[in-house]
Amino acid sequence: MFPLGSVLFPYMPLQLRVFEERYLMMLARILESEPAEFGVVLIERGQEVGGGEHAFSTGTVAQVIELVAPEGFVGLVAQGDRRIEVVEWSDGAPYPQAVVRELPPLVWDDALKPLRVLAEQTVRRTLSLASEFTDDAWSADVALSEDPVEAAWQLAGIAPVGPLDQVDMLRSTTMAGLLRAIFDHTEAAADAFRLPGPDALDADDLGTDDLGPDDPGRNS
Repeated sequence: MFPLGSVLFPYMPLQLRVFEERYLMMLARILESEPAEFGVVLIERGQEVGGGEHAFSTGTVAQVIELVAPEGFVGLVAQGDRRIEVVEWSDGAPYPQAVVRELPPLVWDDALKPLRVLAEQTVRRTLSLASEFTDDAWSADVALSEDPVEAAWQLAGIAPVGPLDQVDMLRSTTMAGLLRAIFDHTEAAADAFRLPGPDALDADDLGTDDLGPDDPGRNS
């Protein structure tokens, strides 16, 4: 298991720099099998994770597709494959290990096409909006898979939302639920991007005549 500060979705890429001894040991172990794969879960709290109480239980299996080994670390490229749920974390292992169960794959229905179109339009529109505030957002015209299930998960992966919203999407039990969650969370993110920042407000907007440098209202 590889607890990270971000969520990995099925069919989405993952790039890692591995340099901690315990994860190098883990990497050597998983490379003995084909396909080489490991679980990814989001860290719930803390920077280091040694047990289930620190990480969310829903995660994704990552399959290793490329390795490079410059001096000092191993560069790894993987891709999300299938979803898992942690049943129990193992104690005393040299690196994080867990017993997991696979979550059932989501099933596509052509009746969901209108919802899929709505979700995609919302994500692309919000990515365009997010690009004005951050360099980390995906391009609004990024290509998606022609497979509808893969494309739905890719929409979740590129949506400019926070990790808690991503976990909620990853936990979806139906394809309709996933598409609705993508739309809802992305629409909420778009509303946040549209809110005027403190610099756009003047004293009249805030209902006060003067804001000194130490006034908490200046940062509200």
